[in-house]
Amino acid sequence: MPRTIERHNWVATRVDKTSDALTRAIATDLTSHVFTGREGKEVTLADGRSAVEFISCSYLGLDTHPALVEAAVASLRRVGVQFSSSRTRMRYEDLESLERMLGVVYGGRHATCFTAVGSVHLGVLPLLGTGVLPSYPVSASGVTFLIERTAHASIQVLRGVLEQIGDVDRFDCEDLDDLAVRLAAVRDAGRTPIVLVDGVGSMGGLIDVAALYDLCAAAEGYLYVDDAHGVSITGEQGAGFAYEEFRHLPGGLPASVILVGSLAKAFGGSNGGFVLLNTEEDTVELRRFGNPLIFGGPIALPVISACRASAELHLDGTVARLQRDLWRNTELFDSRTGGALFNAGTRSPIRGALFKSEEDALVAAARLRKAGVIVTPAFFPTVAKGSGLIRMAVSAAHTTEQIELATNELEVPA
Repeated sequence: MPRTIERHNWVATRVDKTSDALTRAIATDLTSHVFTGREGKEVTLADGRSAVEFISCSYLGLDTHPALVEAAVASLRRVGVQFSSSRTRMRYEDLESLERMLGVVYGGRHATCFTAVGSVHLGVLPLLGTGVLPSYPVSASGVTFLIERTAHASIQVLRGVLEQIGDVDRFDCEDLDDLAVRLAAVRDAGRTPIVLVDGVGSMGGLIDVAALYDLCAAAEGYLYVDDAHGVSITGEQGAGFAYEEFRHLPGGLPASVILVGSLAKAFGGSNGGFVLLNTEEDTVELRRFGNPLIFGGPIALPVISACRASAELHLDGTVARLQRDLWRNTELFDSRTGGALFNAGTRSPIRGALFKSEEDALVAAARLRKAGVIVTPAFFPTVAKGSGLIRMAVSAAHTTEQIELATNELEVPA
């Protein structure tokens, strides 16, 4: 008789457990804002009022840097908005330059850019799990994907795809002993483990990627790190959190670690993501078989040029100077909130005030909104059911006065 497979619909579970808090936040003008203009971190909203935003993930302010703006405008005039073809058919020369410069930033790794970080996952993970990439061999017995419970939704949503390729399990990085047991079991079963994690969490937290690497290496597996929020914020050339965590090792970034980054956050581009692989042979196979690269359109041409300009700023020392401004601002934020916020004292640009109830978080967001400060209120499944989070993204572009305004009005949970 055919085997009956019990399937769990996690989307239905999420919907069933989600309250109306986000709907209420939208209805009361606490989120889902529409803006018509901006200068620095001050935005003009559709109703004509202005506000200081702590929402954008452009942690270095590069998205409005003159070099990026001018590069995008020049590209727009030279080649237009878009070239509607996959990169396997034709691609813009600035994309070649961008990928070469990313290789320099990341110590000689081979970069391939996609339209989004989610597309990177969709393109790379099936090939990694199938053993298509030459320098990432997998066991003939197959692979097991182990997804960290706080990994970004763009990874979580691929569970069904990954289950077509190998076993899929979840783990909690707060319990590394449990992960070690699971990794050993996968290895003993003759399978190759592939551990999927974030670097800097989108709502807070820094993952100990070095400790995870040690466990993966002992189990002869791979560590796949989505460092979208960590790119550019640290490192002499802006390689980011995860890459810098491995700089102390002989040879730097281990060959069994796959790094993924975003072009759309601290890097300054409006969209795009990239993956770093070991060899040119790996990139050839990725560009041959990576589904989003073959059957999807390219990054918009002006965005490619803006990202190329950003890569130049990474290499010429500009980004290192902006990092100092960012960390000065986070230190000011922490000192004015008594170090009581989530992520206080860490090398993350994200600060969070966690409230015991959704109602308390809504009240706190409303107080900030009244004072002319807009933030991101977050609820389940971003945080535990019933609680609420005020997420504030600190940037190098924030002024001292703007940070003082926000911290004056922020109610720090007891």
